[in-house]
Parts: sequence; C-alpha cells; structure tokens
Amino acid sequence: MPSRFKAVLFDHDGTLVESEAVHHAIWNQVLQPYGVQIPVELFMADFSGVPAITNGHDIKKRYALAPDAAELADTKNGMTAEYLATHAFPLMPGVRESLTRLNAAGLRKGVVTGARMFAIAATLRSHALAPEFEIVISADEVVHSKPAPECYLLALEKMGLQAHEAVAFEDTEHGVASAIAAGLACVAIPTAMSAVQDFSAATVVVPDMASAVDWVLKQG
Repeated sequence: MPSRFKAVLFDHDGTLVESEAVHHAIWNQVLQPYGVQIPVELFMADFSGVPAITNGHDIKKRYALAPDAAELADTKNGMTAEYLATHAFPLMPGVRESLTRLNAAGLRKGVVTGARMFAIAATLRSHALAPEFEIVISADEVVHSKPAPECYLLALEKMGLQAHEAVAFEDTEHGVASAIAAGLACVAIPTAMSAVQDFSAATVVVPDMASAVDWVLKQG
C-alpha cells in the first residue's frame, strides 16, 4: 500500500549532515576573544539546531557581551563559510540509501532548514545531491526561522501541498516544534548532540534515518 504522504521534508544540520560538533567548535572560536566558551552539554541542550542569529541573541544575553547578536551571528556565518570552502559536512548514516528508497516509493523531497543557503548549497554540491530535492527553504527565505512554522508553510506553498500530505524529518526540539506548528507530521531522529532535548511533541521518535523511512512507508 502506498504511503499516505506525498513528500518528505528534511532538516539539514543533524538530519542530512553531521555538522553540530563543527558548529559548536566554530561558536567557541567566535567567542574566544571574549573569554567565553560554551560547554558541550549546554550547546547540546540550548544551541544545537538553532539558527545563528537566535543563538547570537541568546549568547549576548547569557554572557553580557558587547557585540550585538547580528555581529556575533555574522562572524559565526563567516567562519562557517570559510570552513565549507575547504571541507564538507559528512552525510548522516543512511541518507543515500533512504533517498533511494523514497525515490522508489515515488515520494517528493525537499530541504527545510534554519541554516543559511550557502551551507546547504555546499552540502548539495559536495555530495552531488542537488537533483534529489525539489525545493530548498533556508533561513534566507523567511523572516522567522525555526521554531516558527514559516519555513514549513513556505515549503508547502511552493510544492502545492496540504500539511497532511507532507512529513518532516528533524533532529532537534526546535525543528520538531516548527514542523508540528505548520501542521505536518514530524519524525524526530535525535543525535548524540540533541538527545537531551525534549521530543515529546514529535509524531514519532526513531533511532535513525532508515527507521524514519520505514515509518513513512508504513503509513498507508
């Protein structure tokens, strides 16, 4: 029996690519001149999967720093772009196999993320994945990024879908909140960097990408 879903919408960081440890390291590079370092446990709980500008506001307030949030986020994004000029975030386990299975089932696919477009473009280019995705919605296309639902609502509009026809794959609490607020089903796939977060709002929580695809294909 075909899945009741017509499309799967993938988050980027932590879902398609294994990037959160790099983001943590880069944030600590940004903050080193101010004598601040974010412990990994705190990053996992409060910063993982959150857009840079939102993290910038949190960091400025939390550590009473002089630079404004936009300056902190711009520095972080610049360092990330420098990293991606010579490196590629590795794909999460099972991504290629999962895309193949979804293609065989005739499901459409998109990327919906709080990351900047330059980061997603680097992933699609480095791993030759651009043909796999019908649309890419990044933080550059919306005013309010995750956990607001705007990015998912825009994806639905561009794909001509109703919310019940799409399912999101997310690895963070903020991502789950965004998808659920937009009316989508959401499969949470926690990682080592996000496992401490609250996934109680997710439609289902699974251990890996293969299990997420299994669940989608069983929803007749």
